[in-house]
Amino acid sequence: MITALVLLAVQGALGAFDTLYYHEWRARLPGGVPGTAPELLLHGVRDLLYAVLFATLPFVRWEGLAAWGLAALLLAEIAITLRDFVVEDSVRRPLGGVYAGERVMHAVMGIIYGGALAHLLPELWRWSLAPTGFSRWEAPLLLRVILPAMAAGVLLSGLRDLGAVYGPRWLRYPWGRA
Repeated sequence: MITALVLLAVQGALGAFDTLYYHEWRARLPGGVPGTAPELLLHGVRDLLYAVLFATLPFVRWEGLAAWGLAALLLAEIAITLRDFVVEDSVRRPLGGVYAGERVMHAVMGIIYGGALAHLLPELWRWSLAPTGFSRWEAPLLLRVILPAMAAGVLLSGLRDLGAVYGPRWLRYPWGRA
């Protein structure tokens, strides 16, 4: 389980860089660029899923039917990411396309996520055999500090993306005009 969490922390760090550099700085996606809403919607929902993963996995086991709920979240993340690969090509075409470095970053993140799942799924199977509920466990201290911080960051990022689509114009700051 610890290896899965370390890989998820690496995933979170790469995802933060991808978001801040490519989505925010280079493409300025939340700034109200016409046509970017479908991509921002996918990013926002996926970010909410990551917030749940980062906030809970260092502290609790999802057991019994809850394990199947966690499996559904993991499958939803995969489905959203695959859809995002398709959507971002069409959304970014008017902006000059997806940046080459960003595409490489997405590939690396996909590999890391696969590695995390390879370590998480056997645990998830064991958890599914227990009575339904959540039981406490403690990951190493560093992971209990880093992953909740990442949960807060990815939650804010997801709310920003969703807000850029559905919320007031000031959520597009600094790229959009208030």
